[in-house]
Amino acid sequence: MSDLQNDQNSKSDAPTGVLGWLGERYQIQGLIDYLAKKEVPSYRHSFWYYMGGLSLLFFMVQIVTGILLLFYYTPGKEAYSSVKFIVEKVEFGWLIRSIHSYAANLMVFFVFVHMFSVIFMKAYRRPRELTYITGFILLALSMGMGFSGYLLPWDELAFFATKIGMNITESVPLIGPIMAGMLKGGPEVGFDTISRFFALHVWGIPLLMIGVLGAHMFFLQVQGISEPDGFKALPVEKQKRVKFFPTFMYDDFLIWLIALNGLIVLAVFFPWGLGPEANVMAPTPEGIHPEWYFMAMFQILKILPNIGPLESEHIGNIIFGLTGAILALIPFWGNNRERLVSYFTIAVLAGLIIFSILAYHAVGSI
Repeated sequence: MSDLQNDQNSKSDAPTGVLGWLGERYQIQGLIDYLAKKEVPSYRHSFWYYMGGLSLLFFMVQIVTGILLLFYYTPGKEAYSSVKFIVEKVEFGWLIRSIHSYAANLMVFFVFVHMFSVIFMKAYRRPRELTYITGFILLALSMGMGFSGYLLPWDELAFFATKIGMNITESVPLIGPIMAGMLKGGPEVGFDTISRFFALHVWGIPLLMIGVLGAHMFFLQVQGISEPDGFKALPVEKQKRVKFFPTFMYDDFLIWLIALNGLIVLAVFFPWGLGPEANVMAPTPEGIHPEWYFMAMFQILKILPNIGPLESEHIGNIIFGLTGAILALIPFWGNNRERLVSYFTIAVLAGLIIFSILAYHAVGSI
């Protein structure tokens, strides 16, 4: 009798609707139970936990809109005309391209915010070293994805901004000329460069991102969400937690819905422009600059002096490389250096903001 009653109770607790339909066929109840056991701290800084989800959202938007653009985009000599056709002739083509472009920038922005919030909340501590490192790799890949996609429209701004980027890449000690040569496909940025950037942007980097993202999410699910010191310091009765499934996931989806609406508003009322076609023989116009997430590097390279046999570009790349390596190795600094980690991260963040503002001021964009 008790077995029958327990069986009836388990059936009454079983999910209904779509989850119930899937559960009957694919035995997903174990996954649901596992997710339901996971908890997320709920306190005044909990909104930082949604930054990773927003990064994932804009990456998925990139994938979907990118596939739609592939139906009409042609790399190489017809790159500019194909983008012009998408913007002017294809129904809602201008909207899809605008959504794609804005989502690219928002993805990089939220990956930046997510990484710095992880550092300040000390979520890199043992045993989450690999979670942090895979997240740092995702930031680097996001920037690479943005850079590789910037050239594809082949308009004036994209061409000359990419030339600046290639010059910086070429100045990297030892491997720079090799990397630049492989990316350009020739002595200068041209149609062969578009094809190589296209391959990276559409296949190479996205596949790497999916693999690293899968590892990142696996580590996160296994180890759970880190509880910051401020939360742990609260009295036990004030340490509130919510279920990852369904409470946190529902809140995450609500924020996604708000973000998607904001993205569409941006794309509708401020369509992403397309400048005149690039002319490889023309001099670099005034005010040309890279995307916002490279502006600090752009400004630093302009103000650095030559020191002995080292040119300013070489010195800058050494500084950027060391800064990136130090940030990537933060989990291995040791617990007794956490205050130094915070000071270093604040200095890097302040430098990014200040030099970006100076760069925009110098090109007359602000």
